[in-house]
Amino acid sequence: MESQRRPITILMADDDPDDRMLARDAFVEARLSNVVRFVEDGEQLLDYLHRRGPWAEPGAAPRPGLILLDLNMPKKDGREALQEIKRDPVLRRIPVVVLTTSKAEEDILRTYDLGVNSFIAKPVTFAALVETVRMLGRYWFEIVELPPAAEEER
Repeated sequence: MESQRRPITILMADDDPDDRMLARDAFVEARLSNVVRFVEDGEQLLDYLHRRGPWAEPGAAPRPGLILLDLNMPKKDGREALQEIKRDPVLRRIPVVVLTTSKAEEDILRTYDLGVNSFIAKPVTFAALVETVRMLGRYWFEIVELPPAAEEER
């Protein structure tokens, strides 16, 4: 039985403009056709998900099928944002993958305790980042069945 795949929006929260640019380039290089949107900190992430501020207009903030989350960001860090996402009855269904420079055991344990779906240390080279993006794409968009977008719930 073949399922109908719908386009999945990826939302990446990362405060580093160079990391956002490299991620954008890696998605192109990996030939993933998903729309990738970017926010710069945990506050913007939650505003996007709750459709507040610049994301309040209809269509401005399509519900992401996957969130890529950096941990160390200003205003509201990734840990705080993750905790809020996983406490929300609708948002907690969105898979969250931590993509961060941290390899600290404390961060790994804490984010899994908060409900993260995966924890990935950011690759050091662009080629490794492209391969990571390819693997993410295969796993999250070809193998896993994601929950349906809950547009009508918000």
